[in-house]
Amino acid sequence: MLAAAGCSAGEAGSVGTASTSNSPTIATPSSSVTPPPQIANLLPGMPPPLSPTDVYAANRELSPEVADHRPLVYVPNSESNTVSVIDPNTFQVIDTFPAGGLEPQHVVPSYDMQTLYVTNDLPIGGGSLRPIDPRTGIPGEPFPVRDPYNMYYTPDGRYAVVVAEADRSLDFYDPRTWNKEFAMPVPDCAGVDHMDFTADGRFALASCEFIGRMLVFDVAERKPIKTIDLAGGRAGKPQDVKLSPDGLTFYVADMVADGMYAFDALTFESKGFVPTGKGAHGLYVTRDSRQMLITNRHEGSISVWDFAENRLVYKWFVPGGGSPDMGNISADGRIFWVSGRHHGEVYAIDIVNWTLLARIPVGRGAHGLTVWPQPGRYSTGHTGVMR
Repeated sequence: MLAAAGCSAGEAGSVGTASTSNSPTIATPSSSVTPPPQIANLLPGMPPPLSPTDVYAANRELSPEVADHRPLVYVPNSESNTVSVIDPNTFQVIDTFPAGGLEPQHVVPSYDMQTLYVTNDLPIGGGSLRPIDPRTGIPGEPFPVRDPYNMYYTPDGRYAVVVAEADRSLDFYDPRTWNKEFAMPVPDCAGVDHMDFTADGRFALASCEFIGRMLVFDVAERKPIKTIDLAGGRAGKPQDVKLSPDGLTFYVADMVADGMYAFDALTFESKGFVPTGKGAHGLYVTRDSRQMLITNRHEGSISVWDFAENRLVYKWFVPGGGSPDMGNISADGRIFWVSGRHHGEVYAIDIVNWTLLARIPVGRGAHGLTVWPQPGRYSTGHTGVMR
């Protein structure tokens, strides 16, 4: 099985390409053709990528649609049932309000970028979304939505996909009326959790956290295609999923395997595994699409994957320890804001000089933090995955 050594702070961990090597890897994608196969057949209604080789090419500058939005950081505190609001200029909490339900998990930007939603997935059999006006940071009234552990948007903007983890279902809602249009049961995907979409928007890869498995589903047809058991006999616990900028590889963080898997985004075949650190959890592509940050929650570190070099190039530890979990990168690409899940705090990290700018106390169980506004043309959900 392919594998790769992780790297210590300041040390580059190289990745090989041969399956017989002991130092191993994720295979480097072959050069794309014109038109590249990953975007040759776009989901109808989906905006085409600005670049045929970079699905995140629109993520360099803010859209006029968010020009009047107030720059803030929103932190759902899943054990306190609150949302903390941080001023990114002063690193101070300026507001804390009730989440509008129990166990808030994520703050999710809408497809059109005009509303943020707090996802509350309890009580069992219930759940709610609480909207936030991004122009003011003021929350609206919560409304019932069943079991929204997480939420995404199809790349054509037609549906909000509520990740009903406890119900083992992906529920497709009309995001204008919040009527549930379809439910896609996923009985073989215990702990359905995170996902990302192919470059053409036609398929998605979702993690099945409680069973060490991945799920591929057809977005337009709203039906499961296949499941993939994670390789190597590890007791897997897959978390965040992220498509590479060139649209050829899916990366999957695994909190028990302590690293990330890679899958071919066209065939969904395995491309290998790379150890990154204990409790690998969140994946964040940098603004220039050159690198990806991997949060290692159990050891309080962040690993850096370089797409061009096809290897880990750096590892940084939170000074004094921590539990970096979910977050996002500032609009200017300089600061990584990430929740400290087990420490009730948020870390503001300068990822140019790799220094800790602030450690900000918030509520208990800080989780799916969102920095807003974000560059991009539209949101596919989670903590601000923009395209």
